[in-house]
Amino acid sequence: MSQRTLIVIPTYNEREGLAAIVRAVRAAVPAATVLVVDDSSPDGTGELADQLAAADAQVQVKHRARKEGLGPAYIDAFLQALSEGWDYVVQMDADFSHDPADVPRLLAALDAGNDLAIGSRYVQGGGTVDWGLARRLISRGGSLYARTILRAPVRDLTGGFKAWKAEALRAVVPASVRARGYGFQIEMTYRALQTGARVIELPIRFADRRLGRSKMSGTIFAEALTIVWRLRLQK
Repeated sequence: MSQRTLIVIPTYNEREGLAAIVRAVRAAVPAATVLVVDDSSPDGTGELADQLAAADAQVQVKHRARKEGLGPAYIDAFLQALSEGWDYVVQMDADFSHDPADVPRLLAALDAGNDLAIGSRYVQGGGTVDWGLARRLISRGGSLYARTILRAPVRDLTGGFKAWKAEALRAVVPASVRARGYGFQIEMTYRALQTGARVIELPIRFADRRLGRSKMSGTIFAEALTIVWRLRLQK
């Protein structure tokens, strides 16, 4: 891998599994640097991240003053990545829902000429593991809802496992993106499509989190439902 790659992992109360996910990512992509973005987790995630960074020069930590949501955490990290001149930027969860072994495939898709590679649950070969029927219906229904309203040619608009070329990321971030929760994933992909970015979906198996608790809430879900109409009307 010749391109300088930064892998961004946002955290809030992920101490229990942080060391394992960082080790797995470093093993999967040894040349990449991992940036842990912690929103002042009360469980000590940030302190553990500092220890990991002290032991490995290719692990960095960005401490944020308070919990503001997924979107602001990623935006802060993306702005840092762009200012530091990274070529590729990967975004992924800290809970092993996204398999670190899939990161090289996403990066290879960028090498092949794509601007944004999405790890997709809803293309052929993709899927979910250990999800109940209700969660599968909500997730698939949410993606279909967003795709239909926005008329977007991406099947997994709510997916959060992505690899960006810096130029594509710069065209989207920061001023135009306002979503704070999981609607952030929809908004980023949609705005990338609007800029003419070459977007590809690669199949992944999305597993339920191994450790910790889900961050999903009613407010986050409502934002994801309403943001598609804001984006559609802006268009």
